[in-house]
Amino acid sequence: MGLFSFFRQELAVDLGTANTLIVQNGKVVIDQPSIVAVNRITGEVIAVGEKAMQMHEKTHSNLITIRPLKDGVIADFQAAESLIHGLIDMIGEKRKFFSHLKMVICIPSGITEVEKRAVFDSADHVDSKETYLIHEPMAAALGIGLDVQAPQGNMIIDIGGGTTEIAVVALSGIVTDQSIRTAGDEFTQDIIDFMKRKHNLLIGERTAEELKIRVGSAIENLLDPPDPIGINGRDLLTGIPKQVMTDYLEVAEALDKSIAKIEEAVLKALEDTPPELASDIYRNGIYLTGGGALLRGLDERLAKKTKLNVHVADDPLKAVVRGTGLALKNTSQYPFLMDRQSL
Repeated sequence: MGLFSFFRQELAVDLGTANTLIVQNGKVVIDQPSIVAVNRITGEVIAVGEKAMQMHEKTHSNLITIRPLKDGVIADFQAAESLIHGLIDMIGEKRKFFSHLKMVICIPSGITEVEKRAVFDSADHVDSKETYLIHEPMAAALGIGLDVQAPQGNMIIDIGGGTTEIAVVALSGIVTDQSIRTAGDEFTQDIIDFMKRKHNLLIGERTAEELKIRVGSAIENLLDPPDPIGINGRDLLTGIPKQVMTDYLEVAEALDKSIAKIEEAVLKALEDTPPELASDIYRNGIYLTGGGALLRGLDERLAKKTKLNVHVADDPLKAVVRGTGLALKNTSQYPFLMDRQSL
């Protein structure tokens, strides 16, 4: 048995639009941006993850950076395969010594059968012998310690990079769900567009992402607001680089419409929830996970809109991959896991 376990590798993968996380032996061993740098001429993969992100929007004509996932699903199959290969190799163990690779990969709840097949095919191409899929809201619920098998309703809102997943889970299943493609990437684009309109300043994705993290807000009356910061870009009128000062109030204004879309989706999910489960949600509140949960004031804004308690998970960025790791340990116990045979 010991020899067999040496040749066996089990990985839980949160294959996200913005970041990919991998859990091995209960620990997060990989937390890297979901991006690949490729030589345009030879097709050779130059870098994956953080190294590729450092090249993003700074490449010359022979180099291109590719984000293989869009809106939570694989958009570039070959790049996705290269990303998974590269990240698994980063774990530090030589994959050629492993004869049996088992993977659990989380997917958006609104994914189509064709998109599921693309995930399975990507796993096949990295020689996975056993592959299971788990819906992100279910993984998030497991990751924050909820008993998903109990006859009790819990509402999860998982705001990732490409999608926002809103689901009510009970009895090992998703009772009602809303999956919308308004999430972190949309927030970043909102900030880019706002800076263009308000300040005639053109900024890149990385700068907008940094602005979102440092002074991002969902409301305009924070109790402990972050300090204003200077942001650098190109003046659209003169073409010369310049800096403007901005603060959380401007970011809140930029994100307002996108957050309103999330509010609408949450209300729709609540409308579709059976009354007994709605009663449970009233008692338990709503659980917020994903990178978007870190946006200042978002829990307060959602609580005001729904008139329910909203709880931000501990370490919300890792809630989904933690749940995926738990599912990996207990694949036989969870009927909601999908394998290739069940498709």
